Amino acid sequence: MSARGPQKIANVLAELMARRGYGRVRAGEVYDQAWRDAAGSLLAQYTRVGTLRRGALEITVANSTLLQEVTFQKADLLKRLVGLLPNEGIRDLRFWLGTVS
Repeated sequence: MSARGPQKIANVLAELMARRGYGRVRAGEVYDQAWRDAAGSLLAQYTRVGTLRRGALEITVANSTLLQEVTFQKADLLKRLVGLLPNEGIRDLRFWLGTVS
């Protein structure tokens, strides 16, 4: 027992997961799957989901041609993502040119 007295196991586990970063890993998996569903397999193959920062989900794109294409499709992609993840607070997509593996 701690000095604060007994705690609910759910609270202890939630605190442990937050300290160890497991919540971010799980959120990343959820974002990745939703992105694949929203973007389609071909587009998802050349992009990688990053983190959600202040409501903007960061997406790394493999080349400049594809970067231009996802920029044109941004409104539709965002609408699909919000539909798939309505409680995540995604309000924008931010695309970056970078290495996708």
